[in-house]
Amino acid sequence: MTKLDTLRLRVRDVAALKRFYCDVLGMSDQGDGRIGYSAAETALQFVEAGTPYAPQPSDLYWKIALSVPNIELACAQLRARGGPVTGPQQFRDVGYLAKFTDPEGFVIELIDHWFEGNRPDLELDESRLGGGAHLSLVTLRTGDIDAIEPDILSWGMTPLSVQSVEPFGFTLYFYAFTKEQPPNPDLSAIENRTWTYQRPYTVLEIQHVSALERESLPEVGAAGYGGLRLGSAGAPVHSKRLMITAG
Repeated sequence: MTKLDTLRLRVRDVAALKRFYCDVLGMSDQGDGRIGYSAAETALQFVEAGTPYAPQPSDLYWKIALSVPNIELACAQLRARGGPVTGPQQFRDVGYLAKFTDPEGFVIELIDHWFEGNRPDLELDESRLGGGAHLSLVTLRTGDIDAIEPDILSWGMTPLSVQSVEPFGFTLYFYAFTKEQPPNPDLSAIENRTWTYQRPYTVLEIQHVSALERESLPEVGAAGYGGLRLGSAGAPVHSKRLMITAG
């Protein structure tokens, strides 16, 4: 099956950033210069850049998200390892979240598997980040969801959730290479949200910003988004606008 295989990020210090993701976040070598949590998820590949990362609100690339069974545990572990993470907060009916940045300034979001106060009693492996983190989301940004969604669906991705956050001027769309269907066929249903964060594979999240005229890309040689490669045994996949290609 096709999967979101490799997220490439251009960075100043490849070796130091790999150490951070492995030593602090618990990722491991996935081969071919890639690191990650498991073969079922997207791996990260860092490529050397000439200038520092300078994110802008209009950037095509926004963040990755790590989903965890226990976000309070994850935050405590990160602080113990020197990571300046925010305290977890329930953000509307979207998710129970915390955020931090890696040493080069790339945003990483923590998402609990459950909304605040809804977590069942769980037995966790406390040696792992948050009891067992996985790379849950790769988030890109667009000003025109209607222009990109037909391509996404033509690749065989399944829509999992649609989350309107209109007071903040955006809507979130979630897609995955899976045969699973969300619990509620109404994609805006709240129960689809935590279900999506609990999936054992990486989901593509698209933030549709209604006021954004066009997404911006990093300058040549600068740090930033380097593209998303899919592992595909099917038809060719390509989106110049999203910088997505088949491996």
